[in-house]
Amino acid sequence: MSRATAPTGAKTRLMSEMKGLQKEKWINFEDDEQDNILKWRFALMVINSDSAFNGGYFKAEFVFTDEYPYQPPKFRFLIPINHPNIYPDGQLCISILHKPGEDIMSGEAASERWSPLQGAESVLRSILLLLDDPEINSPANVDAAVMYRDHRSEYIEKAHETVEQSKKDIPAEFEMPTTFEAAPPPKPENDDDFWAASDESEFDFGGSDTGEDDDDQEMDFEDEAGEEDEEQEASDEDAEDVEDRHH
Repeated sequence: MSRATAPTGAKTRLMSEMKGLQKEKWINFEDDEQDNILKWRFALMVINSDSAFNGGYFKAEFVFTDEYPYQPPKFRFLIPINHPNIYPDGQLCISILHKPGEDIMSGEAASERWSPLQGAESVLRSILLLLDDPEINSPANVDAAVMYRDHRSEYIEKAHETVEQSKKDIPAEFEMPTTFEAAPPPKPENDDDFWAASDESEFDFGGSDTGEDDDDQEMDFEDEAGEEDEEQEASDEDAEDVEDRHH
């Protein structure tokens, strides 16, 4: 792809990716009409009861270039978060946002880093996983890494404070999701007409009609048997008359 066509390709793909993400429950684009498709502003929500950051409404920002998806975007949180892999300015230390190719210095394999097969959604899902399972061996925030390792209860307490602070950014008309599961369908109201109709049209399996048919069939068999008996008696009487004449 030439540089002349790259901007159009990047924007087309980003519009498609944004459209798909707008259907997700864990991300909220407060302004559906983004002024600049290369710069996203949104909130990333943590919906995980086991997470220290559960219930968080974390405003964030994506910045893409015209070379997307061949080069990774930049991501940062717009709220301070005490986390081993988040810098004070909100940027992350995460492999998926590093430039494509193997990096011998960092020890990162090419499969761990950015590739054109990745996308905004895969980055955001990786970030959500990182929030719950930080990498403390090469931290961006050393103090947070030490706290996570040695003083976990204090770390969790700070995470809860961050969550409460983030809730101040929730729009007044927005309903914060608490689960990924869809709500059950509403229970249908009791319809008296439905039950009345059901009573009137009973299903009859072996009912009185069937019994009447059986009785009719038995009577037919009896009539036929009686006629055969009468014919046999008449035949016998004729035979006796013939014998009397011979005598």
